Amino acid sequence: MSNSQQPPPTLSPQALATLVDKIRAWSKALGFGAMTISDTDLAEDEAHLLNWLNAGHHGEMDYMARHGTRRSRPAELEPGTLRVISVRMDYLVNDQHQAEDCLNDPTLGYVSRYAMGRDYHKVLRQRLQKLATQIEKEVGPYSYRAFTDSAPVLEKALAQKSGLGWIGKHTNLINQQAGSWFFLGELYTDLPLPIDPPGQNHCGSCRACIDCCPTDAIIAPYKLDARRCISYLTIELHGAIPLAFRPLIGNRIYGCDDCQLFCPWNRFAQLTREQDFQVRHQLDSSTLIELFAWSEKQFLDNTTGSAIRRIGHERWLRNIAVALGNAPTQPAIISALTQRRYDSSAMVREHIEWALAQHPESTR
Repeated sequence: MSNSQQPPPTLSPQALATLVDKIRAWSKALGFGAMTISDTDLAEDEAHLLNWLNAGHHGEMDYMARHGTRRSRPAELEPGTLRVISVRMDYLVNDQHQAEDCLNDPTLGYVSRYAMGRDYHKVLRQRLQKLATQIEKEVGPYSYRAFTDSAPVLEKALAQKSGLGWIGKHTNLINQQAGSWFFLGELYTDLPLPIDPPGQNHCGSCRACIDCCPTDAIIAPYKLDARRCISYLTIELHGAIPLAFRPLIGNRIYGCDDCQLFCPWNRFAQLTREQDFQVRHQLDSSTLIELFAWSEKQFLDNTTGSAIRRIGHERWLRNIAVALGNAPTQPAIISALTQRRYDSSAMVREHIEWALAQHPESTR
């Protein structure tokens, strides 16, 4: 972060255009798949956000409403902001067929592809800081602030506004050349850089994401009720998972990728070259029984530097208990559940009892 008290450097239109070309080259060298620039007018997106919040579709994510209009008005969050530099970084580590194979094997634990390796917040933040520093070396002191899903920022709206892609019917950002398996990051800056044209929507009449959603969380094109979303239920929700959704969760123990797995545009997705995003601890192929056996220490050790750690061991066990309830009845599954039947957490015990009730052969 740089909060320079000086006015931004005065650059001619030609110098600014040249600077943008350099920023694109630096971004590519830092591993970003693309870089685009927008202004800060998000009036239309702000109205969409407020309607979404007023409908209660954010569930327990109170932070979505807590910051008011700072989320949709960049200059309120970071005074002096004139432009937003948006970047994307691909994260898919395996072919999509591998993800589908895991999803189709109810004895395996399905972890959302974005959480396989190192926490992306740290990776992108460091790269964005390097980009900001490179710009400063070129033009002198200026104001900027880097974000990676780390503050009230409408990152998908900003990315769409600058042509990095378009917001699909599943509310994720899609890029024509890269699909949607990528992270986003932003640099708010006071530099009056030339802006890029907005992204054009190419969803057409396709309903693949809507029709494949296990819990019907996409209640209409471009409208997601987070309270029904498996990513919300397994990550954001702190309490018990509602009974009606448990059978629908299947073997998804951390997040859900269905709306991306079945999006036709992801046939253009590229595998990431980032070593930090490579799979750790066989999270792409571990059995539910193996993952359910993790002690709290094992969970903390195995999720060091991972986005998964934020849910904690209790919710990890809660999620896996539900998946074990959805798995085929096998003695080993019943045994795994029974061994944790007297867990110290009342919430975990309740989900284990539910899971055991799904298996007629479970002992009482």
